[in-house]
Amino acid sequence: MSPLAITAGEPAGIGPDLCIQLAQKGFKSPVVLVCAAEVLQERARILGLPLTVELWQPGGSVSNQPGHISVYSEPFDGMLEGPVEAGILSPRHANYVLETLKVAAEGCINGMFSGVVTAPVHKGVINDAGIAFTGHTEFFQALCGVDRVVMMLASEQLKVALVTTHLPLSEVSGAITKPLLRQIINILHHDLETKFGLASPRILVAGLNPHAGEGGHMGMEEIETITPVLDEFRAQGMNLIGPLPADTLFTPRWLEDADAVLAMYHDQGLPVLKYQGFGSAVNITLGLPIIRTSVDHGTALDLAGSGRADVGSLEQAVKSATLMSERSNSN
Repeated sequence: MSPLAITAGEPAGIGPDLCIQLAQKGFKSPVVLVCAAEVLQERARILGLPLTVELWQPGGSVSNQPGHISVYSEPFDGMLEGPVEAGILSPRHANYVLETLKVAAEGCINGMFSGVVTAPVHKGVINDAGIAFTGHTEFFQALCGVDRVVMMLASEQLKVALVTTHLPLSEVSGAITKPLLRQIINILHHDLETKFGLASPRILVAGLNPHAGEGGHMGMEEIETITPVLDEFRAQGMNLIGPLPADTLFTPRWLEDADAVLAMYHDQGLPVLKYQGFGSAVNITLGLPIIRTSVDHGTALDLAGSGRADVGSLEQAVKSATLMSERSNSN
């Protein structure tokens, strides 16, 4: 199997730290860092950690030894405009950051990599450079040319996918339509089967309103939109439970036998997931023709170069991407 790619993210953030710290343990499967080698070497010096950078070329062997790291650095030679300072953002590095994402994603498409794990980037500084950028998810969606993707966060115990993501609460109801729900459920169900190896996954679906609308007394979205779509899919044999009140759904009784939860909006599902698994949860993009996972946190500029960054989420993201790639290849 081709190696997994890891993009080190914003060079001033904790992405390089996490990659170096994780390399101290040695990777359990073939992994290649897609970034400038000089960023890793300088950060390792600041952290006081031993690191042997082995420059990698497509098709070459990969080092898994503790303290060693294979790096695909050649595409980024000369791209960094000025030095990288841990904890100090610079718009001059925006093009470099986006190029690492592009190289990794295209490598997944052409088979050079089995999947990509992304360390955090800083959206604001990329926009400060005059580049329209809303996030990894939208970047990979556009590059892969797909109409719809689904954001899902997963821990060891819980998977939560979202119908809507980064919308003001006032716009959520209008955004939830039957066509959108059909797309989201199809993608979620398909990827749970093909990338997670779940036969007939049991999906709990949250309602939008308190008490799932209370029979129409607290809103009609469940009656007019959500339930009719769920009934369509149930008639096709999908195992969909709901719509359920969110405060009931996220209890042990319901979650015990669930494979995933579909929440209607960002802050309906993710606070529960992050309370339950923050630091070891993984952000997964469903609906792409490639495997893509990410950490569940940001660039943490205040921790960059300190040695205090927690590698748990990146370690879990690598593990998840590896398992998803293996399952996808076996189908």
